[in-house]
Amino acid sequence: MKNIRNFCIIAHIDHGKSTLADRLLEITGAVSQRELREQFLDNREIERERGITIKAKAVRLKYLSNGQEYLLNLIDTPGHVDFSYEVLRSLKACEGAILLVDATQGVQAQTVANALLAKGSNLKIIPVINKIDLAIADVETAEEEIRKILEIDEDIISVSSKEGTNTNMILPAVINKVPAPSGSPDKPLRALIFDAVYDEFRGVVVFVRVIDGVVSADEEILMMRNNRFFKVEEVGIFTPKMVKTDRLSAGDVGYVISGIRNSREVKIGDTITHTKSSNLVMMLPGYREPLAMVFAGFYPTQDNNFNALKKAVEKLGLNDSSFTFEPETSEALGLGFRCGFLGLLHMDIVKERLKREEKVEVVQTAPNVSYEVVVVDRGMSKTIRIENPADFPDDATIREVREPIVKASIIVPSENIGSIMRLSEQKRGEHIKTEYLSPSRVMLDYNLPLAEIIYDFYDKLKSATHGYGTMDYVFIGYKSADLVKLRIFVVNKEVDAFSCIVHRDMAETKGRRVIQILRKEIPRHLFQVALQAAIGKRVVARENIAPLAKHVTGKCYGGDITRKRKLWAKQKEGKKKMKSIGQVEIPQSAFLAVLSGEIEEKR
Repeated sequence: MKNIRNFCIIAHIDHGKSTLADRLLEITGAVSQRELREQFLDNREIERERGITIKAKAVRLKYLSNGQEYLLNLIDTPGHVDFSYEVLRSLKACEGAILLVDATQGVQAQTVANALLAKGSNLKIIPVINKIDLAIADVETAEEEIRKILEIDEDIISVSSKEGTNTNMILPAVINKVPAPSGSPDKPLRALIFDAVYDEFRGVVVFVRVIDGVVSADEEILMMRNNRFFKVEEVGIFTPKMVKTDRLSAGDVGYVISGIRNSREVKIGDTITHTKSSNLVMMLPGYREPLAMVFAGFYPTQDNNFNALKKAVEKLGLNDSSFTFEPETSEALGLGFRCGFLGLLHMDIVKERLKREEKVEVVQTAPNVSYEVVVVDRGMSKTIRIENPADFPDDATIREVREPIVKASIIVPSENIGSIMRLSEQKRGEHIKTEYLSPSRVMLDYNLPLAEIIYDFYDKLKSATHGYGTMDYVFIGYKSADLVKLRIFVVNKEVDAFSCIVHRDMAETKGRRVIQILRKEIPRHLFQVALQAAIGKRVVARENIAPLAKHVTGKCYGGDITRKRKLWAKQKEGKKKMKSIGQVEIPQSAFLAVLSGEIEEKR
């Protein structure tokens, strides 16, 4: 075990983690020059296209140093805030971390968050400055920020992952500074599940870091959190290809296949042990359920495509344990699913994968967050969780509504501090502190309602700071707020797909914006179409779509006026009858226009 090193690469999004991983694969010869391609570990098309890592990747590297062969287990982690729990699980499987900082951007919000996670996990941090080959690289400022902001007093390695400059200095630093695993192969088995993927032919492939003991094929294991027993069919390592081995011992990172067909039976962060020694083993700390933060409805574009959508979301759910879904019915959109996501990027990726991998087009309802509502039922108070605005209870029964609050750390250039503070106040933010990281950069801490930042906060932040602002946030709990359900009516019939939960002060503005969009998108009918936005029974905004007019007396040339009056009366009766029984068809373009977030453009 003294020659094993387990480490990961952590950084803000787009700071070059995957490119650095490519160079390490190249240096160790894990991948031949013929097979090597850019972002080698990012094997999904959407990851390579967007230049982001969605899933953590593990690979074993062999490295010769001072006449000794070392086994280096590398884990490449995501950088976006939506996947921070995936980063935390990867940190628990390591003893060290390469903290990557872009020389052109310096320390960013997610850099700070990842550094704190690594310190909290007692990892040895190796700071590395990347992209020194660029003309605008400012290595000195980046070094100063690493020492001052992150409080890391270590030798800093400056590299260019793209050109390979100084990348040969990283692995010797890992060997010299990162401690070897401290477990023992003689103790009862304890292994951490840090990830899992679904294989169509072999079932769930569980990624594990063995802390103590040994695991091999044909042994019976227990997943302690789930209390499920399985027989091991195969164990192996990643080279980065899956390679079968006889066993995995303490300190190793590899995979376990046990014929599991449902990924929901595997809890990421769980502890694996042998059935025979389950009473002797304590579960590894740090486990928590992935918490869905954003919810939206997914509906097929055609009614007869529901079965295809069902198969697609079920298949996707096998590979993504943090993606949740349950069937729901909408009067306007028909059969679909209420889906839960870690954040907006996660939602966008799931939608894109449905389109690309499963060839399923969906109509998406407006994203919303979950709320806690205290209701009075038969004189007793109880708290319920609302994930769909259509389930919001009647106002008469509500005692209190609580919304999710996040602590946001926003790093911006000092000249933009005023505009960002105004933006945060518009989003009902509560200022905590302002900290100057350098004369040119400042970090603002705010408590913000999650519902206020999931739409367009990040876009407005980037716009106000000309692309230099970054943000990281963490969920801290629920807080009471004056929230109401905004209902949208089309010809006195509520359209549940447009319903949303908003702050009372913004309800009228938002309602008026929705019905203005609907007025443009819904075609004219032979009768007047009334559009209304209401809070409870009070209408706060109204628009009318004028009816199509037919000149019924156009063929009457002269004659008694009573003839025209009869035609007008007949037309009036027909329009009255049509209004009472007529159906308004809302086109898909209307849903897309409202639900794509245009309602947030003007507040």
